[in-house]
Amino acid sequence: MAEQATKRRAGRPKKAETVEANIPPVPTTQAPPAKPKKPAIRRKETVNTNKEFEIPRNGGVVFMLPQKGVTVYDEEKDSVREIRYCPNEPSIFVDEQSDNARREAVIFNEGRIFVPKNKPNLRLFLEAHPLNIAKGGGLFKEVNKKVEAEQELKREFVVSEAVDKVRDSEVSELLPVAIYFNVNINAPVSEIRYNLLRIAKKNPQDFLESFDSPQVMARSYIQQAADYQIIKIKRDGVYWFDSNSLIVSIPVGQDAMDVMTRFCLTEKGPSVLSSLEERLERLS
Repeated sequence: MAEQATKRRAGRPKKAETVEANIPPVPTTQAPPAKPKKPAIRRKETVNTNKEFEIPRNGGVVFMLPQKGVTVYDEEKDSVREIRYCPNEPSIFVDEQSDNARREAVIFNEGRIFVPKNKPNLRLFLEAHPLNIAKGGGLFKEVNKKVEAEQELKREFVVSEAVDKVRDSEVSELLPVAIYFNVNINAPVSEIRYNLLRIAKKNPQDFLESFDSPQVMARSYIQQAADYQIIKIKRDGVYWFDSNSLIVSIPVGQDAMDVMTRFCLTEKGPSVLSSLEERLERLS
């Protein structure tokens, strides 16, 4: 059987493949958007010329301030003088008031009393009254929002600094402080930081000062020396563990750690403290 030749149908010629050059796109540089200008904000600090006084605790609904027989010490005249509030008199001192002086009750409502600018004698009476906390009394005080805000800001900034100290300090820096504040240094690092954080928030100033305190460093050496049996702390004294020789006696009723810490900071203490440091370094 004769082979039949298979013919391919003619078709369109195959298109030649064009190889496109791998040319990276030309970057288009766009200028960053201009930052909007900050508006020039003007402010004018207001000064409150009115005064306010408050009874911080147990002021009740209505409280009438005592006026009868109230005396104060006048530094200018070096004498004790009686005062009272009389709206029709320019002075609060009884011996400077006229025969027509009319005393008026000074009343705190809900623990507060507001004194407008046009009642300077009422302000002077409240400022001079012996029950004013500023004068050594224990009943009422002037409300000074500016001073209170400044004091609260100062405290909050100290707390923030103490918190940063806990977060940013190396563990080696925190351990002496942890020992001083009776924090377990064998706990996980996160637990040590957390316990120190609570202390920092509660007593931020004491916490910050502890980092530069010789007492803190000395106490950490003493505690570590006791833990590693370099010294032994007994009720009557602190002894070297190896020789059983006395380092310092403990008076009856006093804390051994406190006594030992104070001793290490006296003239005789530096040699003992250096010896503790050297022995601890050998162990590490």
